[in-house]
Amino acid sequence: MKAVVYHGVNDFRLEDRPEPDLVESTDAIVKVTLASICSSDIHIKHGAVPRAVPGIIVGHEFVGQVCEVGAGVKKFKSGDRVAVNVETFCGECFFCKRGFVNNCTHKHGGWALGCRIDGGQAEYVRVPFADNGLTKIPDAVTNEAALFTGDILSTGYWAASIGEIHPADTVVVLGAGPTGMCTLECVKLYGPGKVVVVDTDESRLELALKQGIADVGLNPLTTDVEMAIRSLTEGRGADVVFEVAGGKNTFELAWKVARPNAIVCVVALYEEPQVIPLPDMYGKNLTFKTGGVDASKCDDILKLIEAGKIHTEYLITHHAKLENIMDAYDIFEHKKEHVIKFAIEP
Repeated sequence: MKAVVYHGVNDFRLEDRPEPDLVESTDAIVKVTLASICSSDIHIKHGAVPRAVPGIIVGHEFVGQVCEVGAGVKKFKSGDRVAVNVETFCGECFFCKRGFVNNCTHKHGGWALGCRIDGGQAEYVRVPFADNGLTKIPDAVTNEAALFTGDILSTGYWAASIGEIHPADTVVVLGAGPTGMCTLECVKLYGPGKVVVVDTDESRLELALKQGIADVGLNPLTTDVEMAIRSLTEGRGADVVFEVAGGKNTFELAWKVARPNAIVCVVALYEEPQVIPLPDMYGKNLTFKTGGVDASKCDDILKLIEAGKIHTEYLITHHAKLENIMDAYDIFEHKKEHVIKFAIEP
């Protein structure tokens, strides 16, 4: 089968690999029907994910159809259409039982697919702990609508859930990329009073406003964002800030636009260390929340998609066949052609 393989820094290759086999009784083999490229794949390519293992097939954002299951799989059978979770988790360890599946202590726990074990930018993939890592897609939900469930939508859903958003709050989302858009989609579920999105790409700001997931769009290239947010909040600053951009100055902007006693959620994956200048923020009494997504709510997300509460198909701006995925990587990594997300078909 064709698959995208990580060989080292800036070295991704499309090559032939054998189809996977069941290894454990809890495994499932899934035929990939639609996949995507994530910014985390780009981080792997740049060498910014130390845990990534050279020689693995990358990709952790995909949907598919179950081909085969191990004897220990109880919830799925051949033919089931499924969304695949970015994380694999045992469901039995200390962290899993508390919902912190990103911290699963099994050797294949947390973000393994496409990082430490073979992932989904391929024709077939082995999914460990299939009863935990797969979610049936409702008949009324298309593959395109479900594509982002297990990764960036789970990230947005997790972020919004820990943001302690109250009705009438002013919420700021830094970054209108794919994960930022998914965060905006999930923030609106909590009924905030005003949602502000910040990005340097005017077309993405316009898209967020058009989709009704943001009320105000601010471009830091043309606007003093801190002053603008203060003017929207009677000088206080935002009640909740989500830092999804991961830029050179966006962490600093996040705490600066937050009001005293606000919540700042750091969703971004940085390629460089960030500095917390405690003397500069003294007295703001901020609460920072950070960490990798605990993607254990895929069933809830798919129900919300089915109910029309979350829409993300508009993020798919480009389509490609797996055989042309390296061209897609070039477009996605360098943000050509106003790309937001690819849908890759094996």
